[in-house]
Amino acid sequence: MRKLNLDTHKTFNHDTVNIPELLTETIEGKRYYVGLSGKKLPSVTTVLGAFYGDWVKDWRAAVGEDKANRISTQASLRGTAIHKICEDYIMNSPDYLKGHMPINIELFMKMRPHINRINNVYAVEAPLFSETIGVAGRTDCIAQFDGYPSIIDYKTSRKIKGEGDIENYFVQMTIYSLMFEDMTNIKCKQLVVIMGVDHEDPLVFVKQRSAYVTKAHEIISAYYKANTLPI
Repeated sequence: MRKLNLDTHKTFNHDTVNIPELLTETIEGKRYYVGLSGKKLPSVTTVLGAFYGDWVKDWRAAVGEDKANRISTQASLRGTAIHKICEDYIMNSPDYLKGHMPINIELFMKMRPHINRINNVYAVEAPLFSETIGVAGRTDCIAQFDGYPSIIDYKTSRKIKGEGDIENYFVQMTIYSLMFEDMTNIKCKQLVVIMGVDHEDPLVFVKQRSAYVTKAHEIISAYYKANTLPI
C-alpha cells in the first residue's frame, strides 16, 4: 500500500444556519419525520425507494440473496465509515482519521482534494423538512462548492458509475435543496456528488437542480396518491 499524505487538514469556515432537530418514527417499515406542527412527513429515501426500488429487487434476484446480503453489508459499513470521516473532517476535528481502517482512510484521502473544494459550511447532517413539499430528510452537507451554494453528498462505489446510474441521487438532492430553501430562503441550485470508487480515482458529479425539479415533484405527488400517511 502506498504511503498516504496525512498532513494537517484544511480548516473549513462555517456559516452555520440554525436548523431544529426533528423526531423520527418508523411505521410499518417506513421512516417518518415529525414536523414542527406535529405532522408526520415521509422521509425522502422512503418516497424515492417506492419509485426507484425495483432495480434493487432485480439486482438481488440476479446475484442471489446470500451474495446480495454480503455486498450490501460491506457497502453499508464502508459507506458509514467514509461518511463519518468526511463529517469529522468538515467539522475540523483533528482526530478525523482516528480508529478507521487503513482501506477506508486510503479511499478518503483520494476524495480529500475534492472535499477541499468545500467551504463556508451552512450545515452538516442537517434534518430538513417542508410541509409545503410534503417530505423530510437528512443531508450530508450544505455548503459552498467551488464558491457556489450546493447540496453535497458523499458516496462510495465498488465500480465506476455514470450520471445515468445515479439519477436518484440528483433527484434526492434536489428535494433537499428545495426543503432547505423553504426553511432558510437560501438557494442551493448546485448538486454535488463526491464518490470514492474502489481501486479507481474518485468521481465528482456537479449538476443543476433545475434538471430534476419536475421529476422530484412528480415522484412526491405519485407517492402521496399511492399511500395513506399516518396521523
